[in-house]
Amino acid sequence: MIVLTTATLLCSLVAGLVFAFAVVVMPGIRNLNDRDFIRAFQVMDRVIQNNQPLFMLVWVGSAVSLIASACLGITQVEGANLVLLVAATCAYLFSVQLPTIAINIPLNNRLQTLNVEVMDETDRQLARDSFETRWNRWNVIRTLFACLTTAMLLILLLRL
Repeated sequence: MIVLTTATLLCSLVAGLVFAFAVVVMPGIRNLNDRDFIRAFQVMDRVIQNNQPLFMLVWVGSAVSLIASACLGITQVEGANLVLLVAATCAYLFSVQLPTIAINIPLNNRLQTLNVEVMDETDRQLARDSFETRWNRWNVIRTLFACLTTAMLLILLLRL
């Protein structure tokens, strides 16, 4: 129960983080010019890329504790509760963590390589265009599935 509660808390924090990016951060920097948009995102992402300890604890810990919950749940939970736990784990790993690794992080890394000070306006616009729409689309997907995971885990905790 402690591992499941920890997983629920950490997945909830991840859901809040991606939600905040979806409804506050990205809309907030959307109105910046291309140079300032890229720089703002680079600065925010650099905090994460530098392995900010609390962020890493929450992000990695959410996946690890959820996998541990699922492994323990196989022997301790049954029926609909087990289905709920497995569904939550799959939704989170395949729709939050996997897109982050396969899409959002590579987009972030590509943006980190840019030196906006030496780029002309056309190159900055192309860089932003190839980043922003795709990043936001996948962040919305991550947000929806992180919230769904949290809801499923809360329901499971209430049922146990």
